Amino acid sequence: MSSRLTSFRNWRISLAVVPWIASLLIRVGFATLRRSDVNRHYADACLAKGKQAIVAFWHGRFLMMPFGYPVQSATILISQHRDGEYIARIAERLGFTVARGSATRGGARAFRELLQQLRTGSHVAITPDGPKGPRSRAKSGVIELSRLSGMPVLPVAFGAWPRRILKSWDGFLIPYPFGRGVYAWGEPLYVPPDADKVAVEEFQTRLAERLDLLVAEADTRAASG
Repeated sequence: MSSRLTSFRNWRISLAVVPWIASLLIRVGFATLRRSDVNRHYADACLAKGKQAIVAFWHGRFLMMPFGYPVQSATILISQHRDGEYIARIAERLGFTVARGSATRGGARAFRELLQQLRTGSHVAITPDGPKGPRSRAKSGVIELSRLSGMPVLPVAFGAWPRRILKSWDGFLIPYPFGRGVYAWGEPLYVPPDADKVAVEEFQTRLAERLDLLVAEADTRAASG
């Protein structure tokens, strides 16, 4: 049996098994956390029935976001690279609809899909610095999506204690079981439909600053109890 065929069969097997195990572990891990929310009224206002919003969070705080807020329908943007296939299948098992694409591959098609999802009643979840960074730098796509759809960008951060921060480009956070988990919600951003390039860049900066503040608040509250 050729190494290529072996690799292909292992890929198919792992693609079926790994997302199932990972999604189960994530659910169990979250169930053990003592959760609290900061400024949840922002989420209540934006994610209420009959409304749509673009939920934005840094890539490194992705893991527990599926449990941040109960919604009827949410679509998340996942890149098309090979690791993204695992992440996409895990996200689907956790209740998301998945749109595949990034700034370098399939981005235009994915953007149109997200815009359509917002117009048909689904919320959208985006990591503005994903899938490969730079870390904590908001790209323009999330702002353009808000400008064209008329939907607000709702920033949120997740913090936990005790925790592990991986040595990855995004500083990926993994909460330890039976610890504390904090969701910090921020004031939504409303991008006007006539925003020009300069205004879009200003909103990018504002979103990044707001997310950094929320990360700091979530981390501090989680660590202090």
